[in-house]
Amino acid sequence: MYKRILIVDDDPAQRRILEETIKRFGFETRTCGSGEQAIQILEGQEHSQIGLVLLDLVMPGMDGMAVLDRVGRVPGMPPIIVQTAHGSIETAINAMRRGAVDFVVKPASPERLDVSIKSALKIEALADEINRIKKTVDGTLTFGDLVLRGEAMKRVITLGKRAAASNIPVLIEGESGVGKELIARAIQGESDRAGKPFITVNCGAIPENLIESILFGHEKGSFTGATDKRIGKFQEADGGTLFLDEVGELPLDAQVKLLRALQEGEIDPVGAKRPVKVNFRLISATNRDMIQQVKDGKFREDLYYRLNVFPIFVPPLRERIEDIPELARHFIARFAAEEGKRVATISDRAMRMLQAYSWPGNVRQLENAVFRAVVLADGPELSVAEFPQIAAHVEGFETEIPAAPSTVQKAPAYTGPALLGAENTVPHTVEMKAPASGGSSLGIQAVAEDGEIRSLEAIEADMIRLALGRYRGHMTEVAKRLNIGRSTLYRKMQEYGLEPRTN
Repeated sequence: MYKRILIVDDDPAQRRILEETIKRFGFETRTCGSGEQAIQILEGQEHSQIGLVLLDLVMPGMDGMAVLDRVGRVPGMPPIIVQTAHGSIETAINAMRRGAVDFVVKPASPERLDVSIKSALKIEALADEINRIKKTVDGTLTFGDLVLRGEAMKRVITLGKRAAASNIPVLIEGESGVGKELIARAIQGESDRAGKPFITVNCGAIPENLIESILFGHEKGSFTGATDKRIGKFQEADGGTLFLDEVGELPLDAQVKLLRALQEGEIDPVGAKRPVKVNFRLISATNRDMIQQVKDGKFREDLYYRLNVFPIFVPPLRERIEDIPELARHFIARFAAEEGKRVATISDRAMRMLQAYSWPGNVRQLENAVFRAVVLADGPELSVAEFPQIAAHVEGFETEIPAAPSTVQKAPAYTGPALLGAENTVPHTVEMKAPASGGSSLGIQAVAEDGEIRSLEAIEADMIRLALGRYRGHMTEVAKRLNIGRSTLYRKMQEYGLEPRTN
């Protein structure tokens, strides 16, 4: 459901103006005439339906500042934009200190309101992601920060929390893209090593001749090109956690040294005269069948049992379809904010399609599919049409891509003076009258029935109607063919009283 914008203003006329303006931006609205009513809505059952508050500061009774004092800094409250006819720097600063995200002076232009609302919603949508990124950098990410709500992931969370309470080596198994690194970070974030270094090593991306140097470090002059001393990843992780991703890719020589590091708690840098003690928590991850790797002689059996002390298997996305709706909504909010799009939800049919797909690329593939869909979207809701690559692989779902436009004839079928760009066929959505000079084809009239030249505005409006019909209301294609920007197209459509065609 698309969240509403709450308009709080004691002036009925101003409320109606704001309501109509904001509806033109594509948002639903909810209005009230006092600060007391606003508090009832924001603290009541309607709270979850409000996505943003447009708050007048000067009102009888409880004014805007009092409302800000009450809810401005309460966690979970929607962003608040304040407005007043008596604008001053001091007033703006006071409002911001009480929790407002922006300040506009009445009467605010529609353009200013649009920018302010869009910016506030973008910040709000990205707030969770920013918090998650911050926790990831700080090493304090927990399982509560992850989008893991399905029954299939409850065992992963339970095992992860048990592992976090100990220093036991953990082996996370699962297909590529299921989120093994996030599980590893959550284990550290809930352990006594939270906030300490979390060092990630992709064992499959390191050249074989450099892997020992990168993992264990080297002394100056220990080999050709070693012009300086280098501290390895194990020493970087001292006091924290070392995450070995794709550990099955380690060459056998490096496996021997890794085994010693686990057994003795010390490493041998290349060219060093004596071993170095290290204190680290090891978490490994793999998408391979490690038992088969051992049988094939590609992985040491003794090292495997050292790493596989506490195994955690992360199921693929196709086995936890109950996570897909929440993951999809999370990605929609994030990418809509990043791209400046007003996409707020996804249709039930599109969601059923996503849940029916097998997702061989798991969460990473879902993330990229939603990203592409948000970029393609023209409206506030994602439909099957925005997921053509997914729909093509799910039985019972059509791609719903509009048909390609027919080839436009270079020469008009009608050669008289009263038509511009006439064609043999005009889409039925364009309503044109036959030219006064008596031609049989339809097109855009340049001369009115009274013999006078039509205005450029009238011809331009007809041209936009023609393009809307020919390109099935696909706004990006219409703007491209008319050689104007999408914002210009929308503005001209509003000026001429046109609406985008919906299929």
